[in-house]
Amino acid sequence: MSTCTTCPYCGVGCGVIASADGTIKGDPDHPANYGRLCSKGAALGETIDLDGRLLAPRIGGQNAEWDSAINLVAHRFTDAIRDYGPDSVAFYVSGQLLTEDYYVANKLMKGFIGSANIDTNSRLCMASSVAGHKRAFGTDTVPGTYEDLEEADLIVLVGSNLAWCHPVLHQRIAAAKAARPGMRVVNIDPRRTATTELADLHLQIAPDGDIAVFNGLLAHLAAEGHIDTAYVDAHVGGFSAAVAAAECSDPRNSGLSTEILRQFYDLWAGTEKVVTVYSQGVNQSACGTDKVNAILNCHLATGRIGRPGMGPFSITGQPNAMGGREVGGLANMLANHLDIENADHRATVQGFWGSPTLCTKPGLKAVDLFQACADGKIQALWIMSTNPAASMPDAAGVAQAIANVPFSVVSDIMARTDTGDLADVLLPAAGWGEKDGTVTNSERRISRQRAFLPVPGQARPDWRIICDVARAMGHATAFDYDSPAAIFREYAALSVAAQSFGRDFDISGLTDLTDEGYAHMNPVQWPVPARQKGRARFFADGAFYHPDGRARMVPVAAPMAQVTAGFHLNTGRIRDQWHTMTRTGKSARLGAHMAEPYVEIHPQDAKTLGLGPAELVEVTAGGERSILRALPTDRVAKGALFAPMHWTRQRSAAGPVNSVVRVQVDPVSGQPALKSGRVSAKRFDAAWYGFVAATDPLQQFGAYCAIARTATGWQAELADKQPPADARAAFNVLTSIHGGDISEMRDDGAGLVRLALRVDGILRAVMFSAPRPVAVSRPHAVALIGTRAPMLDALSGRASASAPDPGATVCACMGVGLNDLRRAVAAGADSVDALGAATGAGTNCGACRPDLAGLLPPPTDAIAAE
Repeated sequence: MSTCTTCPYCGVGCGVIASADGTIKGDPDHPANYGRLCSKGAALGETIDLDGRLLAPRIGGQNAEWDSAINLVAHRFTDAIRDYGPDSVAFYVSGQLLTEDYYVANKLMKGFIGSANIDTNSRLCMASSVAGHKRAFGTDTVPGTYEDLEEADLIVLVGSNLAWCHPVLHQRIAAAKAARPGMRVVNIDPRRTATTELADLHLQIAPDGDIAVFNGLLAHLAAEGHIDTAYVDAHVGGFSAAVAAAECSDPRNSGLSTEILRQFYDLWAGTEKVVTVYSQGVNQSACGTDKVNAILNCHLATGRIGRPGMGPFSITGQPNAMGGREVGGLANMLANHLDIENADHRATVQGFWGSPTLCTKPGLKAVDLFQACADGKIQALWIMSTNPAASMPDAAGVAQAIANVPFSVVSDIMARTDTGDLADVLLPAAGWGEKDGTVTNSERRISRQRAFLPVPGQARPDWRIICDVARAMGHATAFDYDSPAAIFREYAALSVAAQSFGRDFDISGLTDLTDEGYAHMNPVQWPVPARQKGRARFFADGAFYHPDGRARMVPVAAPMAQVTAGFHLNTGRIRDQWHTMTRTGKSARLGAHMAEPYVEIHPQDAKTLGLGPAELVEVTAGGERSILRALPTDRVAKGALFAPMHWTRQRSAAGPVNSVVRVQVDPVSGQPALKSGRVSAKRFDAAWYGFVAATDPLQQFGAYCAIARTATGWQAELADKQPPADARAAFNVLTSIHGGDISEMRDDGAGLVRLALRVDGILRAVMFSAPRPVAVSRPHAVALIGTRAPMLDALSGRASASAPDPGATVCACMGVGLNDLRRAVAAGADSVDALGAATGAGTNCGACRPDLAGLLPPPTDAIAAE
C-alpha cells in the first residue's frame, strides 16, 4: 500500500509516493514536482529505520514515563513564569515542524504563557525575506508561482545554488530552457557553482555585492526610461527616494566590471518577463533585508510583478518555513500574518483563542534568545526538532548558552544530537512518515504530510506533546484537540477572524473541512477564500497591504567593499545532505558523494598556505577552530573560502564550521550573517593520516575524525599531529569490536601501517595509516567489509583488474563513480546524455549533470579557438 505525502527537505515541497517497505517515488500529480525527486528525496526510504531513534522520554539521561516527563516540564515552566515572569521562558522551534505543531506551540507561548519568546530556525534562512516583503508590500507575501519560472524569458538567480539546494526547481528551469532556447539565465553568486553551468551569464560579485548590483540596475532603469510610470504612479510610494539612493551607490562595490554590469542591465531592462529568484546568499547577510528590498525595488519600478513569468521569488530552505510564517512561528509575528504591535490584531487573536493573556511586544529572535540564555535571563527553554548547538553561528557558544539554562527540554526523533546531549529532558517525537499534518512550500502551496509508518516506541507527534504540556499547565480546554485536522480547522477559522483586517493570508474556505476531507486534501495554493475563487499571483493590479494600498520602494545603501586580513568564509549546503544530517546521514548512498567536512579554497591560496593534495586546513575565529579537508578549486575567488554546514560533533568533533562563524545579524530581520565571516586559515600540520572501514559504528579518535555511513557499515577519515603510540590499540578504540584476529602489514621506514580484523572468518574492519594522506581505494575497502575476502585483498587497498575501482561518487542517485565516468568518456561518451546512457549518471534527479559536463573534453571548435 502506498501513501501520497510530501518530502521533508527543502521548501520546494515535492509530492512523494511512499510505502512502508521504504519504496519512494515522486508523485506525478503533485504540482510542485510532477514526479521529479532530488537525490535526497529519492533516498528517503533509506532514512526511516529506527537506528539511533529516541523511543522513550528521558529525564537526566534515564528513561522515564510520559506522565513524569510532561509533569516535570509543565512544573518547571510554570515555576519559572511565576518566579521570573513569562519572558523568562522560551521556545526555539523549527521549519521541520508541521503547521499544526507550529500553531499550537505559538498559541501556547503567545496566548497562554503571554510571551513572544518563540522563534524558529527559519530565522536562519528567510527572516530577511519576511522583513523585506513587509517593508515593500505591507505583508509577508510571495507574489508568484513556480509556473513563472517556466514562463519567464529571463531568470536571475541571486545567491542561490539552485542545482544543489533546490534541484527539482533547477530541473524545471533547465527543461524550460531546453524547450525555449531563447530563455536566458543569469547567476549572481561569489562562487561558481553547479547552478552556474545553466547560466548564460555569471556575475561573480564580491561578498555582499548584491545591493550595488541592483541599485545600479534601478539607476540604469530610471536613466534609460524603463520605468513603468503608470504602475508606479498608481501603486507605488517612495520611488524618488529609492532611485536617489540607488544613484548614490558605487557599482564598483559589486566587484564587477562596468562592461559585465552593462550587459546584465541591458538584458534585464530589455526583457519584460523577468523572475528574480533569491535565496540564502541574499538572506544570510548583515544587510539581507536591504538586499531583498533592492531586488523588490527593481520589480516595483517596472511593474514586473504578479503577472505570468515575472516577479521577485524567495525560495525557502525548509519544508515548512512558510507554514511557520503563516502561524506566527517567528518572535515578531502573530498568527495568520497579523502583527504583534497592532492592538486590534492582538485583541482579535486573544478573543478568538479565549486566552487569559497575550504577548504585547515582539520576543527574542534566535541570536538574542541564545544570548539571553548565556546571560542567565532564560530559566526554562524548550527546543523542538532542531539542532542549534550545531546550526547557529558561534555554535560552541550556543552550546554553552543552552547548558547555562537551569532547565532545558529537547523534542527530537534522535537520541543523540549536539543539542540533545545538553538537555535535562528529552521527549521522543514522531518523525516523517509517522505523523500527519500540513506544510506550505515556497509558492504558498499547502500540502499534506501523511503517515505511512507506525509511530515507534513511545514517540508522540509534536502537536500532542505540546498540548499535553499545555494541559498540565492548566490550559486543558484550549488545547483539547483530538487530531491535527481539528487544529487545522481552528487555524482556518482564525483566518476568517483575521479577514476583517484585509490581510493577504486567507484559508477561510477550508474552515469546514471534515476529518475525511482533511485526510484526502489535495495540494492547494492560498489564498483559499470562502466566497470567491482564489488567485495564483499577487500585486499585478497593486492592492498592496500598507494602509494606503500602495507598495513602498525602500532606499537602500550598498555596503563599501572591505579589504581586511584573513579569509572571507561562506557557508552553505551540499547536494546530498540536509541540515545537520540526522536524517540524510543515515543513507550510505548520500554520504558517498561528500563523506567528510571540507573547505573550498582557491589554488593560489592553497599554494600560499603550503597545502599539498588532500591535506587539512585549520580555520579559526574568535578562539574557536574547525579542521576541514582542503579542496583547492577556482570555483571560489582568491581570499574566499566555502565550507558546508552539515557536520556536527557527532560525526566530526573538529568539523562543525559554525563554531568559527562569528555573530553578526541584520538589524531589521535579526537574521544572522552565515556567509560573511572573517577567519584565519593555515595548514593543519598533520604527521599521521588514517582511513578506517568497519561493520560497526566507529568512535571519535584524534584531532581530526570524520565518520560516515557506508553500504557495509561505517568509515572514518583520521588525522593527528602525532601518530598513535600503538596502532593496534588505536584500532581497537576506533572499532570497539572485541575478539577476532588482527592481521598487520607494516613499513616502519615509510611509516605505513595496515590492519585488518576478522571475526569468525568475516572481515569486520580495516585501517590504513601513513604520514601523508592515505592513498587507498575507499570504495574497494568499504566493499570488502562483511565479506570473506582474502587478507591480501583486504590489506592491498586497491581494486583488482576484475573489479575496477568506481572512484569517488559523482551521481548519488545511481551510485556512479568518477572512474566509471572517466572510463565512459574514454570509450566515446561525448555528451552528458551519452554519459547517462552509458552509466545511468544524471538520469534521475539531474543534480549531478553539471559535474558530468565538467568531465567532458571541450568541443573541437573551442580547442581550435584557443
